[in-house]
Amino acid sequence: MANDLRNLSASRRSFLSLSAAASAGLALRIVTEPMLAHARVHNAPKDAIRIDANENPLGPGASAREAAAAIVPQGGRYSDWLTDDLVKMLAEMEGLKVEQVRVYPGSSEPLHHTVAAFASPQRSYVTADPGYEAGMFAANAVGAKVVKVPLTKSYAHDVKAMLAAAPDAGVFYVCTPNNPTGTLTSHSDIEYLVENKPKGSVVLVDEAYIHFSDAASVMDLVKAGKDVILLRTFSKIYGMAGLRCGAVFARPDLIEKIENYAGWNAMPITALVAASASLKDAHLVPDRKRVNASIRGQVFAWLDRNGYSYIPSESNCFMLDTKRPAKAAIDAMAKQNIFIGRIWPVWPTYARITIGTAPEMEQFQGAWQKVMTGAVTASVGAMPISRKRNLDGIVVRA
Repeated sequence: MANDLRNLSASRRSFLSLSAAASAGLALRIVTEPMLAHARVHNAPKDAIRIDANENPLGPGASAREAAAAIVPQGGRYSDWLTDDLVKMLAEMEGLKVEQVRVYPGSSEPLHHTVAAFASPQRSYVTADPGYEAGMFAANAVGAKVVKVPLTKSYAHDVKAMLAAAPDAGVFYVCTPNNPTGTLTSHSDIEYLVENKPKGSVVLVDEAYIHFSDAASVMDLVKAGKDVILLRTFSKIYGMAGLRCGAVFARPDLIEKIENYAGWNAMPITALVAASASLKDAHLVPDRKRVNASIRGQVFAWLDRNGYSYIPSESNCFMLDTKRPAKAAIDAMAKQNIFIGRIWPVWPTYARITIGTAPEMEQFQGAWQKVMTGAVTASVGAMPISRKRNLDGIVVRA
Protein backbone atom coordinates (compact mmCIF):
# COMPACT_ATOMS: atom_id res chain seq x y z
CA MET A 1 0.00 0.00 0.00
CA ALA A 2 2.83 2.41 0.83
CA ASN A 3 4.40 1.80 -2.57
CA ASP A 4 1.03 2.33 -4.25
CA LEU A 5 0.63 5.70 -2.54
CA ARG A 6 4.15 6.77 -3.48
CA ASN A 7 3.41 5.80 -7.08
CA LEU A 8 0.20 7.79 -6.91
CA SER A 9 2.03 10.92 -5.81
CA ALA A 10 4.71 10.39 -8.45
CA SER A 11 2.05 9.98 -11.11
CA ARG A 12 0.50 13.31 -10.24
CA ARG A 13 3.85 15.03 -10.58
CA SER A 14 4.63 13.51 -13.96
CA PHE A 15 2.45 16.05 -15.76
CA LEU A 16 5.43 17.93 -17.19
CA SER A 17 6.10 14.95 -19.46
CA LEU A 18 2.56 14.94 -20.80
CA SER A 19 1.07 16.84 -23.71
CA ALA A 20 0.77 20.38 -22.41
CA ALA A 21 -1.06 21.46 -25.54
CA ALA A 22 -3.73 18.79 -25.13
CA SER A 23 -4.18 19.55 -21.46
CA ALA A 24 -4.49 23.30 -21.99
CA GLY A 25 -6.85 22.86 -24.92
CA LEU A 26 -9.25 20.64 -23.00
CA ALA A 27 -9.14 22.84 -19.91
CA LEU A 28 -10.63 25.69 -21.92
CA ARG A 29 -13.52 23.53 -23.07
CA ILE A 30 -14.60 21.79 -19.89
CA VAL A 31 -18.35 22.29 -19.52
CA THR A 32 -20.03 21.74 -16.17
CA GLU A 33 -23.58 21.45 -14.85
CA PRO A 34 -23.62 25.03 -13.48
CA MET A 35 -22.36 26.37 -16.81
CA LEU A 36 -25.16 24.56 -18.62
CA ALA A 37 -27.76 25.48 -16.03
CA HIS A 38 -26.79 29.13 -15.91
CA ALA A 39 -25.94 29.75 -19.56
CA ARG A 40 -28.94 32.08 -19.87
CA VAL A 41 -29.68 32.86 -16.27
CA HIS A 42 -31.57 35.97 -15.37
CA ASN A 43 -30.24 38.25 -12.68
CA ALA A 44 -31.66 36.13 -9.86
CA PRO A 45 -32.06 37.79 -6.46
CA LYS A 46 -30.33 36.24 -3.48
CA ASP A 47 -33.66 35.06 -2.10
CA ALA A 48 -34.64 33.29 -5.32
CA ILE A 49 -35.60 29.64 -5.27
CA ARG A 50 -33.02 27.89 -7.44
CA ILE A 51 -34.15 24.43 -8.51
CA ASP A 52 -32.35 24.51 -11.84
CA ALA A 53 -28.87 23.03 -11.34
CA ASN A 54 -29.38 19.71 -9.49
CA GLU A 55 -27.74 21.10 -6.38
CA ASN A 56 -28.48 19.70 -2.93
CA PRO A 57 -30.10 22.44 -0.82
CA LEU A 58 -28.98 20.70 2.39
CA GLY A 59 -25.32 21.46 1.69
CA PRO A 60 -22.48 19.45 3.26
CA GLY A 61 -23.23 17.30 6.28
CA ALA A 62 -22.37 18.52 9.79
CA SER A 63 -19.17 16.47 10.04
CA ALA A 64 -18.03 17.72 6.62
CA ARG A 65 -18.63 21.34 7.61
CA GLU A 66 -16.68 20.90 10.81
CA ALA A 67 -13.78 19.24 8.99
CA ALA A 68 -13.67 21.96 6.32
CA ALA A 69 -13.69 24.75 8.91
CA ALA A 70 -10.95 23.08 10.94
CA ILE A 71 -8.59 22.73 7.96
CA VAL A 72 -8.87 26.37 6.80
CA PRO A 73 -5.85 27.54 8.87
CA GLN A 74 -3.75 25.12 6.78
CA GLY A 75 -5.02 26.65 3.56
CA GLY A 76 -1.57 27.92 2.66
CA ARG A 77 -0.42 24.37 1.91
CA TYR A 78 -1.30 21.99 -0.92
CA SER A 79 -1.36 19.05 1.53
CA ASP A 80 -0.85 16.17 -0.91
CA TRP A 81 -1.22 13.67 1.90
CA LEU A 82 -4.91 14.57 2.20
CA THR A 83 -5.40 13.51 -1.42
CA ASP A 84 -3.62 10.24 -0.73
CA ASP A 85 -5.78 9.67 2.35
CA LEU A 86 -9.02 10.13 0.40
CA VAL A 87 -7.83 7.89 -2.44
CA LYS A 88 -6.88 5.20 0.07
CA MET A 89 -10.25 5.49 1.83
CA LEU A 90 -12.20 5.21 -1.42
CA ALA A 91 -10.11 2.25 -2.57
CA GLU A 92 -10.62 0.40 0.70
CA MET A 93 -14.36 1.09 0.75
CA GLU A 94 -14.82 -0.19 -2.81
CA GLY A 95 -12.36 -3.10 -2.62
CA LEU A 96 -9.98 -1.62 -5.17
CA LYS A 97 -6.27 -0.83 -5.32
CA VAL A 98 -5.24 2.80 -5.01
CA GLU A 99 -3.96 2.85 -8.59
CA GLN A 100 -7.57 2.24 -9.70
CA VAL A 101 -8.79 5.45 -8.06
CA ARG A 102 -8.15 9.13 -8.70
CA VAL A 103 -9.80 12.16 -7.15
CA TYR A 104 -10.55 15.42 -8.91
CA PRO A 105 -12.22 18.76 -8.17
CA GLY A 106 -15.61 17.30 -9.15
CA SER A 107 -16.27 14.75 -11.89
CA SER A 108 -16.30 17.13 -14.87
CA GLU A 109 -12.57 16.91 -15.53
CA PRO A 110 -12.34 13.11 -15.71
CA LEU A 111 -15.48 13.04 -17.87
CA HIS A 112 -13.94 15.43 -20.39
CA HIS A 113 -10.52 13.83 -20.25
CA THR A 114 -12.00 10.38 -20.82
CA VAL A 115 -13.74 11.63 -23.95
CA ALA A 116 -10.50 13.24 -25.11
CA ALA A 117 -8.55 10.05 -24.51
CA PHE A 118 -10.89 7.62 -26.25
CA ALA A 119 -12.92 9.64 -28.79
CA SER A 120 -11.47 11.19 -31.93
CA PRO A 121 -12.35 12.07 -35.53
CA GLN A 122 -12.24 8.33 -36.15
CA ARG A 123 -14.02 7.20 -32.94
CA SER A 124 -17.49 8.53 -32.15
CA TYR A 125 -18.96 9.62 -28.84
CA VAL A 126 -22.33 7.96 -28.15
CA THR A 127 -24.85 9.30 -25.65
CA ALA A 128 -28.55 9.21 -24.76
CA ASP A 129 -31.02 11.82 -25.96
CA PRO A 130 -31.97 13.49 -23.73
CA GLY A 131 -28.81 13.08 -21.71
CA TYR A 132 -26.20 15.12 -19.87
CA GLU A 133 -24.59 17.34 -22.47
CA ALA A 134 -21.08 17.97 -21.14
CA GLY A 135 -19.45 15.04 -22.90
CA MET A 136 -20.75 16.28 -26.24
CA PHE A 137 -18.78 19.48 -25.85
CA ALA A 138 -15.64 17.49 -25.06
CA ALA A 139 -16.26 15.35 -28.14
CA ASN A 140 -16.54 18.44 -30.31
CA ALA A 141 -13.30 19.76 -28.84
CA VAL A 142 -11.43 16.71 -30.13
CA GLY A 143 -13.30 16.53 -33.43
CA ALA A 144 -15.28 13.39 -32.59
CA LYS A 145 -18.70 12.75 -34.08
CA VAL A 146 -21.51 12.92 -31.52
CA VAL A 147 -24.16 10.22 -31.87
CA LYS A 148 -27.35 10.84 -29.88
CA VAL A 149 -29.68 7.87 -29.36
CA PRO A 150 -33.25 8.25 -28.02
CA LEU A 151 -34.11 6.68 -24.69
CA THR A 152 -36.32 3.59 -24.60
CA LYS A 153 -40.04 3.75 -23.82
CA SER A 154 -39.13 3.23 -20.16
CA TYR A 155 -36.59 6.10 -20.41
CA ALA A 156 -33.52 3.87 -20.08
CA HIS A 157 -30.47 4.04 -22.31
CA ASP A 158 -31.18 1.97 -25.43
CA VAL A 159 -27.90 0.07 -25.39
CA LYS A 160 -28.64 -2.06 -28.46
CA ALA A 161 -29.51 1.03 -30.47
CA MET A 162 -26.37 2.73 -29.19
CA LEU A 163 -24.24 -0.17 -30.42
CA ALA A 164 -25.99 -0.23 -33.80
CA ALA A 165 -25.74 3.54 -34.27
CA ALA A 166 -21.96 3.74 -33.88
CA PRO A 167 -19.85 0.71 -34.80
CA ASP A 168 -16.91 3.14 -34.82
CA ALA A 169 -17.50 4.32 -31.25
CA GLY A 170 -14.69 5.25 -28.89
CA VAL A 171 -16.87 6.20 -25.90
CA PHE A 172 -20.33 5.08 -24.84
CA TYR A 173 -21.61 7.43 -22.14
CA VAL A 174 -24.22 6.11 -19.71
CA CYS A 175 -25.51 8.32 -16.91
CA THR A 176 -27.64 6.33 -14.46
CA PRO A 177 -29.82 7.68 -12.96
CA ASN A 178 -29.93 9.74 -16.10
CA ASN A 179 -29.54 13.48 -16.14
CA PRO A 180 -32.08 15.01 -16.90
CA THR A 181 -34.77 12.33 -16.55
CA GLY A 182 -33.67 10.71 -13.28
CA THR A 183 -34.42 7.29 -14.79
CA LEU A 184 -32.35 4.12 -14.54
CA THR A 185 -30.49 1.90 -16.96
CA SER A 186 -30.19 -1.64 -15.64
CA HIS A 187 -26.91 -3.26 -14.68
CA SER A 188 -27.65 -6.05 -17.16
CA ASP A 189 -28.04 -3.55 -20.00
CA ILE A 190 -24.71 -1.92 -19.13
CA GLU A 191 -23.09 -5.38 -19.00
CA TYR A 192 -24.50 -6.08 -22.46
CA LEU A 193 -23.04 -2.82 -23.74
CA VAL A 194 -19.63 -3.63 -22.25
CA GLU A 195 -19.56 -7.14 -23.73
CA ASN A 196 -20.69 -6.11 -27.21
CA LYS A 197 -18.97 -2.77 -27.76
CA PRO A 198 -16.27 -2.27 -30.41
CA LYS A 199 -12.75 -3.28 -29.48
CA GLY A 200 -10.71 -0.43 -28.01
CA SER A 201 -13.73 1.57 -26.89
CA VAL A 202 -14.80 2.26 -23.30
CA VAL A 203 -18.09 2.52 -21.47
CA LEU A 204 -18.11 5.68 -19.37
CA VAL A 205 -20.65 5.27 -16.57
CA ASP A 206 -21.64 8.39 -14.65
CA GLU A 207 -23.07 7.55 -11.23
CA ALA A 208 -23.38 11.12 -10.00
CA TYR A 209 -26.94 10.48 -8.80
CA ILE A 210 -26.82 6.79 -7.89
CA HIS A 211 -27.05 7.32 -4.14
CA PHE A 212 -30.56 8.76 -4.54
CA SER A 213 -31.73 5.43 -6.02
CA ASP A 214 -31.72 1.71 -5.26
CA ALA A 215 -29.79 0.95 -8.45
CA ALA A 216 -26.85 -1.44 -8.49
CA SER A 217 -23.50 0.20 -9.16
CA VAL A 218 -21.19 -1.01 -11.91
CA MET A 219 -18.25 -0.94 -9.50
CA ASP A 220 -18.17 -4.72 -9.88
CA LEU A 221 -17.31 -4.28 -13.57
CA VAL A 222 -14.38 -2.05 -12.60
CA LYS A 223 -13.21 -4.72 -10.14
CA ALA A 224 -13.50 -7.33 -12.90
CA GLY A 225 -11.11 -5.32 -15.09
CA LYS A 226 -13.66 -4.49 -17.78
CA ASP A 227 -13.37 -1.55 -20.20
CA VAL A 228 -15.42 0.58 -17.82
CA ILE A 229 -14.62 4.02 -16.43
CA LEU A 230 -16.83 4.96 -13.51
CA LEU A 231 -17.45 8.53 -12.33
CA ARG A 232 -18.70 9.56 -8.90
CA THR A 233 -19.11 13.00 -7.33
CA PHE A 234 -19.65 14.51 -3.90
CA SER A 235 -21.69 17.32 -5.48
CA LYS A 236 -25.09 15.66 -5.28
CA ILE A 237 -26.24 13.62 -2.28
CA TYR A 238 -23.24 14.79 -0.22
CA GLY A 239 -24.14 18.44 -0.92
CA MET A 240 -20.61 19.53 -1.87
CA ALA A 241 -21.18 21.13 -5.29
CA GLY A 242 -19.43 24.30 -4.17
CA LEU A 243 -16.52 22.49 -2.57
CA ARG A 244 -15.65 20.46 -5.70
CA CYS A 245 -14.71 16.83 -5.15
CA GLY A 246 -15.21 13.80 -7.34
CA ALA A 247 -13.52 10.54 -8.25
CA VAL A 248 -12.88 8.21 -11.16
CA PHE A 249 -12.55 4.43 -10.86
CA ALA A 250 -11.00 2.26 -13.59
CA ARG A 251 -8.20 -0.12 -14.54
CA PRO A 252 -4.75 1.45 -14.07
CA ASP A 253 -4.07 1.50 -17.84
CA LEU A 254 -7.32 3.38 -18.43
CA ILE A 255 -6.52 5.79 -15.60
CA GLU A 256 -3.16 6.47 -17.21
CA LYS A 257 -4.77 7.41 -20.50
CA ILE A 258 -7.15 9.79 -18.74
CA GLU A 259 -4.26 11.41 -16.90
CA ASN A 260 -2.49 12.11 -20.19
CA TYR A 261 -4.94 14.98 -20.54
CA ALA A 262 -4.78 16.24 -17.00
CA GLY A 263 -1.49 16.27 -15.19
CA TRP A 264 -1.50 16.96 -11.47
CA ASN A 265 -4.05 19.35 -10.03
CA ALA A 266 -3.95 20.39 -6.40
CA MET A 267 -7.22 19.51 -4.73
CA PRO A 268 -9.02 22.00 -2.46
CA ILE A 269 -8.07 20.88 1.03
CA THR A 270 -11.51 21.79 2.36
CA ALA A 271 -13.05 19.43 -0.21
CA LEU A 272 -10.68 16.60 0.68
CA VAL A 273 -11.42 16.63 4.40
CA ALA A 274 -15.13 17.24 3.87
CA ALA A 275 -15.32 14.28 1.51
CA SER A 276 -13.45 12.03 3.94
CA ALA A 277 -15.71 13.09 6.80
CA SER A 278 -18.80 12.46 4.67
CA LEU A 279 -17.68 8.93 3.84
CA LYS A 280 -17.27 8.18 7.54
CA ASP A 281 -20.82 9.31 8.32
CA ALA A 282 -22.83 6.10 8.03
CA HIS A 283 -26.18 7.91 8.31
CA LEU A 284 -25.62 10.69 5.76
CA VAL A 285 -26.49 8.87 2.53
CA PRO A 286 -29.52 6.89 3.78
CA ASP A 287 -30.93 9.92 5.61
CA ARG A 288 -30.62 12.19 2.58
CA LYS A 289 -31.91 9.53 0.24
CA ARG A 290 -35.00 9.24 2.43
CA VAL A 291 -35.52 13.01 2.60
CA ASN A 292 -35.18 13.41 -1.16
CA ALA A 293 -37.52 10.50 -1.88
CA SER A 294 -40.13 11.85 0.54
CA ILE A 295 -40.17 15.35 -0.96
CA ARG A 296 -40.07 13.96 -4.50
CA GLY A 297 -43.01 11.69 -3.71
CA GLN A 298 -45.02 14.60 -2.31
CA VAL A 299 -44.34 16.65 -5.45
CA PHE A 300 -45.35 13.77 -7.73
CA ALA A 301 -48.54 13.21 -5.73
CA TRP A 302 -49.42 16.90 -6.12
CA LEU A 303 -48.70 16.79 -9.85
CA ASP A 304 -50.88 13.68 -10.19
CA ARG A 305 -53.76 15.29 -8.28
CA ASN A 306 -53.63 18.33 -10.51
CA GLY A 307 -53.27 16.45 -13.80
CA TYR A 308 -49.74 17.54 -14.71
CA SER A 309 -47.52 15.20 -16.74
CA TYR A 310 -43.95 14.31 -15.76
CA ILE A 311 -41.38 11.55 -16.12
CA PRO A 312 -41.19 9.45 -12.92
CA SER A 313 -37.69 9.77 -11.46
CA GLU A 314 -35.37 7.86 -9.11
CA SER A 315 -33.14 10.87 -8.55
CA ASN A 316 -33.15 14.47 -7.32
CA CYS A 317 -34.51 15.83 -10.60
CA PHE A 318 -37.31 15.08 -13.02
CA MET A 319 -38.68 16.26 -16.35
CA LEU A 320 -41.95 18.19 -16.22
CA ASP A 321 -44.25 18.59 -19.24
CA THR A 322 -45.00 22.28 -19.79
CA LYS A 323 -47.65 21.57 -22.46
CA ARG A 324 -46.22 24.45 -24.49
CA PRO A 325 -42.75 25.64 -25.58
CA ALA A 326 -40.90 25.27 -22.30
CA LYS A 327 -39.10 28.61 -22.47
CA ALA A 328 -42.32 30.50 -21.83
CA ALA A 329 -42.98 28.47 -18.70
CA ILE A 330 -39.39 28.87 -17.50
CA ASP A 331 -39.59 32.64 -17.95
CA ALA A 332 -42.96 32.83 -16.23
CA MET A 333 -41.60 30.91 -13.24
CA ALA A 334 -38.61 33.26 -13.08
CA LYS A 335 -41.05 36.15 -12.92
CA GLN A 336 -42.19 34.61 -9.61
CA ASN A 337 -38.59 34.35 -8.37
CA ILE A 338 -38.43 30.60 -8.96
CA PHE A 339 -35.77 29.35 -11.37
CA ILE A 340 -36.28 25.94 -12.93
CA GLY A 341 -34.06 23.98 -15.27
CA ARG A 342 -33.25 24.10 -18.92
CA ILE A 343 -34.68 22.57 -22.11
CA TRP A 344 -33.38 19.60 -24.10
CA PRO A 345 -34.07 20.13 -27.83
CA VAL A 346 -35.45 16.60 -28.32
CA TRP A 347 -38.19 17.40 -25.76
CA PRO A 348 -39.03 21.08 -26.36
CA THR A 349 -42.08 21.05 -24.08
CA TYR A 350 -40.29 19.68 -21.01
CA ALA A 351 -38.20 21.44 -18.36
CA ARG A 352 -35.99 19.83 -15.73
CA ILE A 353 -36.93 20.41 -12.10
CA THR A 354 -34.49 19.85 -9.23
CA ILE A 355 -35.92 18.63 -5.93
CA GLY A 356 -35.43 21.38 -3.35
CA THR A 357 -36.48 21.58 0.26
CA ALA A 358 -40.11 20.92 1.22
CA PRO A 359 -40.89 24.65 1.57
CA GLU A 360 -39.20 25.39 -1.75
CA MET A 361 -41.24 22.74 -3.52
CA GLU A 362 -44.44 24.06 -1.98
CA GLN A 363 -43.65 27.48 -3.44
CA PHE A 364 -42.81 25.82 -6.74
CA GLN A 365 -46.22 24.15 -6.76
CA GLY A 366 -48.07 27.40 -6.14
CA ALA A 367 -46.10 29.19 -8.82
CA TRP A 368 -46.54 26.36 -11.31
CA GLN A 369 -50.28 26.41 -10.79
CA LYS A 370 -50.33 30.13 -11.64
CA VAL A 371 -48.27 29.57 -14.79
CA MET A 372 -50.39 26.69 -16.04
CA THR A 373 -53.67 28.51 -15.40
CA GLY A 374 -52.40 31.64 -17.11
CA ALA A 375 -52.41 33.77 -13.98
CA VAL A 376 -48.73 34.53 -14.62
CA THR A 377 -47.17 34.77 -18.07
CA ALA A 378 -43.71 35.61 -19.29
CA SER A 379 -42.96 39.01 -20.75
CA VAL A 380 -40.09 39.61 -23.11
CA GLY A 381 -37.24 41.36 -21.38
CA ALA A 382 -38.94 41.19 -17.99
CA MET A 383 -35.65 40.50 -16.24
CA PRO A 384 -32.16 41.44 -17.38
CA ILE A 385 -29.70 38.79 -18.38
CA SER A 386 -26.74 38.77 -16.02
CA ARG A 387 -24.44 36.54 -18.03
CA LYS A 388 -24.51 34.35 -21.10
CA ARG A 389 -21.98 31.73 -22.06
CA ASN A 390 -21.54 30.84 -25.69
CA LEU A 391 -22.32 27.14 -25.34
CA ASP A 392 -24.37 27.05 -28.55
CA GLY A 393 -21.26 27.83 -30.54
CA ILE A 394 -20.17 24.20 -30.42
CA VAL A 395 -21.76 22.14 -33.18
CA VAL A 396 -23.17 18.69 -32.39
CA ARG A 397 -23.18 16.34 -35.36
CA ALA A 398 -25.82 13.65 -34.96
